[in-house]
Amino acid sequence: MNRFLAISTAVLAISTTGALAEPVTFGTNWLPQAEHGGYYQAVVDGTYAACGLEVTIQPGGPQVAGRPLLLAGKLDFYMGGNMQQAFDAVAQNIPLVVVAASFQKEPQVVMSHPGEGLDKWEDLPKAEQYIIGDEGAQSFLLWMATDYGFDVSKRVPYTFNAAPFIANKKSIQQGYVTSEPYAVEKEGGFVPNQFLLADYGYDTYATTIETMQDTIDKRPQVVQCFVDGSAKGWYNYLYGDNKAANEAIKKDNPDITDEQIAFSISQMKKFGIVDSGDSETLGIGAMTDERMHSFYDKMVKAKVMPAGIDIKKSYTLDFVNKGVGLDLKK
Repeated sequence: MNRFLAISTAVLAISTTGALAEPVTFGTNWLPQAEHGGYYQAVVDGTYAACGLEVTIQPGGPQVAGRPLLLAGKLDFYMGGNMQQAFDAVAQNIPLVVVAASFQKEPQVVMSHPGEGLDKWEDLPKAEQYIIGDEGAQSFLLWMATDYGFDVSKRVPYTFNAAPFIANKKSIQQGYVTSEPYAVEKEGGFVPNQFLLADYGYDTYATTIETMQDTIDKRPQVVQCFVDGSAKGWYNYLYGDNKAANEAIKKDNPDITDEQIAFSISQMKKFGIVDSGDSETLGIGAMTDERMHSFYDKMVKAKVMPAGIDIKKSYTLDFVNKGVGLDLKK
């Protein structure tokens, strides 16, 4: 996907200082949606421009491989999924670094039918089948099996179709808290039980901001501006007027609806996806060494990742935990 598909009409070319703004391209890892709202907000309201950046958002999607574009220097920043990819980059000697975590909680949930004996987290291992995709089967399902006794042999593939889950009341299914519960309610006519994995110990950060070590070394002020601008963008998107950002999202993704956007924003607030825990005092984007090591140790225990990775190379705290944007929270 080329840059002309991004929201260039919203980009400001001149910063408030009067200097020429530095062009920056940020690649997202999926189609534009409310889960990207903070970045769109920072573009349309001039927050990035205020500190000297001309930011273009380059949307991802099912046919877009964004991280290789970052490695090739075609992107300045990339939206990571969670910390597993960053840890793996270290293992492969790739100088990719996470500079902020826009989501304090991984939005991954497991859903169940209400009133079917699967209403509590501790009930879920006895479900007849676990509808989980290949990626989940190789990551969080192994953690669920190790820490909570889930039976991996009950796993059946998730094909991003809610029909099998809706049909089998004794099944459980993976999903994003901002997406699949909405689809189930629309298609199945009921509100599923939703168990956010982060609330049961799956403590990775998510929707991270990744860049290359070379960018940090040569353009630290650009990194700081982008991290700060993104944090402010998220505060303004969640707690301020987000109409212009939502219009920009819909322009880049005409298939998304106002109803879906509203649902996603509501869920992000309800479950504390963006703003909870450490971000309440350190600001959106916060990260800590303790959380990083906690998650890595769990992945090693579950045999998702090998022991011995120097995970300190996968992230830096130099650009976060400064309370940027806390004054914007309403």
